[in-house]
Amino acid sequence: MNHSILHLTNPATVWDNATPVGCGNLGAMLYGGVDEECLQLNEDRIWSEATHNIKPDGFLSRFETVRAALLEGKNADALATELLDPYFSRIGSYETAGELHLAVTHTENAPVTDYHRDLDLIDGVATVSYSKGDTRYLRTLFASYPQRMIVIQLTADRPAAIFLTARYQREGMPKIHAESDTISVHGKTACGKHTYSVKLRFASLGGTQRVNPDGTVTVSGADRVCIYITMAADGEAKMPVTPPFDALLSEHIADFSAVMRRAAICYDSDPAIDALPIPERLARIRDGKTDTGLVNLYFQFGRYLLLSSSRGDSLPANLQGVWNGDIHAPWGADYHTNINLQMNYWHAEVAGLAECTLPLFRYMNDSLLESGKKVARDFYHCRGTMVHHLSDIYGFVSPADGLWGLWQMGAAWLCYPLWEHYLFSLDLDFLRDTAYPYMQQSVRFLLDYMFEGEDGHLHTGPSTSPENTYYVTEGGVRTAAHLCLSPTMDIAIVRGLLQMYIETETLLSIDSAQCAEAQTAYQKLPDYKIGARGQLMEWQEDYDEPEPGHRHISHAFPLYPGWEINRGTPELMDAIDTTLRLRLSHGGGHTGWSCAWLINLYARLGQGDRAADMIGKLLKSSTLDNLFDTHPPFQIDGNFGAAAAMAEMLLQSHTDTLDLLPALPRDPAYQSGSFYGLRARGGITVDAAWQGGRVTRCTLSAERDTTVRLRVGDKIIPVALTVGVPQTLTLQHTP
Repeated sequence: MNHSILHLTNPATVWDNATPVGCGNLGAMLYGGVDEECLQLNEDRIWSEATHNIKPDGFLSRFETVRAALLEGKNADALATELLDPYFSRIGSYETAGELHLAVTHTENAPVTDYHRDLDLIDGVATVSYSKGDTRYLRTLFASYPQRMIVIQLTADRPAAIFLTARYQREGMPKIHAESDTISVHGKTACGKHTYSVKLRFASLGGTQRVNPDGTVTVSGADRVCIYITMAADGEAKMPVTPPFDALLSEHIADFSAVMRRAAICYDSDPAIDALPIPERLARIRDGKTDTGLVNLYFQFGRYLLLSSSRGDSLPANLQGVWNGDIHAPWGADYHTNINLQMNYWHAEVAGLAECTLPLFRYMNDSLLESGKKVARDFYHCRGTMVHHLSDIYGFVSPADGLWGLWQMGAAWLCYPLWEHYLFSLDLDFLRDTAYPYMQQSVRFLLDYMFEGEDGHLHTGPSTSPENTYYVTEGGVRTAAHLCLSPTMDIAIVRGLLQMYIETETLLSIDSAQCAEAQTAYQKLPDYKIGARGQLMEWQEDYDEPEPGHRHISHAFPLYPGWEINRGTPELMDAIDTTLRLRLSHGGGHTGWSCAWLINLYARLGQGDRAADMIGKLLKSSTLDNLFDTHPPFQIDGNFGAAAAMAEMLLQSHTDTLDLLPALPRDPAYQSGSFYGLRARGGITVDAAWQGGRVTRCTLSAERDTTVRLRVGDKIIPVALTVGVPQTLTLQHTP
């Protein structure tokens, strides 16, 4: 068993443990039932849409009244609820496209033996295989990006052994019509404003195939059955093409594996343990064992999920990627912009999946940019663009849900993946044509929105430190408050955005006047503060908090995914170390995505042992048997954030050096291994190997002539690189 097979030995009994395949805009979940197979389907634009008739009239004056209360040191939550509650909206949910059920009849009355449900992460192919009596059955599923189609084939190693009845079902009473070899489905989303279409085309070899009056398809005595599935939202699904299965499969594998083979992490591992099914491996970890082979697999699974849910003309990956089995998904499977959407792309650049970010950038520029301008203008009387804490595919960016939604930094944070894409590629055309329009307008909003306080600093708010609260004492009574002015995360996001924008203007020279404003504003931002316990302060005051183990670690932003706090700011590094210790001592990291963030933070702190501890915690407490991350329930950002962290432990390039093995754990299981294809900022690809904790070899390849400062342990080695000429170094340095 290698590091690219996700191996299970049982069917899924619940959606969360089914096997995912996807090609960007389409997805499917394979349960693997023997007598009753279920294939749950998704198309990324099948979303319900809420009706919003909220007028922004009067919002700003009420918002400023709340600001005044905060400036007086009051708990303004009750006031804000009274004044602003009418302005908070709700949004609709991403929806399932329905389910294909296959009732399978077996001719041999024998027990099931040698059951396998496997997912090949490199080829992008899911299989279910088992034996009954003398017959071996095989189901093969994949999502073809070249054809934009889901394909499943059922075969057996004995002729005429396939008997099944296929039916489609979905809540909401869609119209189902079957004729010839095709089931056609037409329905509406929950809100009734949008339509969807599904087509399922059957091709059998041998036996008989019959379309029934009830819209089902029956196949009897076939050698094999292929089912080709297309879907569409607000339009007609195309009629599936039915070329030979083997040709389609070969085309898909060539396409998918070309991307997946770019990069891997390969800690040395035990082949016998690698061959175990995932539940047994997770059980071993819960018993205190280390499984670095599972770390290798988890990293590759994170890459697999992003390539499968964010590609080409698809939408960006949502809270569940492209997979959702419900009409009303958890949290709507929407785009939460107070960390979740951004975390989905933390690993994209370093893991060799740069093209997977393009759906995010297209969504930002085509959907969020203009709607954000309208909300900035109508609600805040500001120029530029902004996003509150969540959005959908219809460009919703207004205040939503409640006080925790009164947060104005969504667009500003979304500028970070734009900037990272430039740093990794050094593509000036991308910076000018794709990144700059969104960055410039996000900066414009902040320059208009921030206000100068009596301390001479520029401030934000009313805002929140996402989803967390702090204690305020008034009249001897202590109460919890959401709203505040200038939480540390706000300031960190603004500081980083102004830095990247100023550097962008230096490169492009487009708007010198706004650049000058940004430079002035940057100098007037508050500094980071250290509290009485030695921690980095989350708010401008050193408050106590009701949930000291809160899942968000927002004030650690300038360490990761930001870069302002690094080895050049040791006092602040120590403060974040203390912050994390305090969080964890009160039960922090109890959701999958929060645990993933902690791994990244410990990697940036250079604390490999603690990063490994957090990987163990993630696998013990927040990982399902199919390796899906769980909040609970399933939430895909933990998979993506942890994949980023696993790379961050081995390669960092956010400062002026390229660091090899900056956070390698001392656990012997991590002390030998290799990686290939990891990407560093500056257009550099890195391969490396190590034994006994010592780097033995590394190869650097550059996309342009450059010189890098390679840090290995305490040594810095200048390395001159030439395009097209990989530079291999043989080393014996302790990291």
